Amino acid sequence: MGSDHYFSSTPSGPEVRRPLRVSLNGAERTLQSAGGIFSPDGIDKGTAVLLEEVPAPPATGNLLDIGCGWGPIALTLALKSPAAQVYAVDVNERSLGLTRDNAAALGCENVIAALPADVDPEVRFDAIWSNPPIRIGKDELHALLLLWLPRLAPGGTAWLVVQKNLGSDSLQRWLTETLPAGFAVSRHSTAKSFRVLKVERSA
Repeated sequence: MGSDHYFSSTPSGPEVRRPLRVSLNGAERTLQSAGGIFSPDGIDKGTAVLLEEVPAPPATGNLLDIGCGWGPIALTLALKSPAAQVYAVDVNERSLGLTRDNAAALGCENVIAALPADVDPEVRFDAIWSNPPIRIGKDELHALLLLWLPRLAPGGTAWLVVQKNLGSDSLQRWLTETLPAGFAVSRHSTAKSFRVLKVERSA
């Protein structure tokens, strides 16, 4: 699969769904996947590191997954925090459809899968978890992060997983230099060639 497919709004080729057996939030789950999305065959290494390394999300409030794919991060947030509202955003319509249906299959009624433009700009997020789409290019990635990270609620935290050889350290420096006053950026952990970056907004 070409890397341009999964961040297209409408992937080329027909959507052919297939069962996907994965472990999410400590249990085996049978979900659906399809071609033309990010990591269609399972949980990619970066997302696995993120899910292993970060602390539990807030029990309530608004939670966000940037670039949801078929939904592993958003679904984990929804399972861990059933009283929270989980927003799963992606530019890929196929990904959004899969995330909606996978959430329904798990009984996660607290997931809203939407295009970025369809999320109320007034919503603020208590936590953001993301394996951001590094391969869209630096300018596009920076624009994406500047769209969402400033929408952290006071006291909120974002967790981003980035592969070391794809610029995690330079991204950390850029975030530190670019985010407005009141934001603190740090390296939370390193595992399996990935860094988990922590972005906190002061209360």
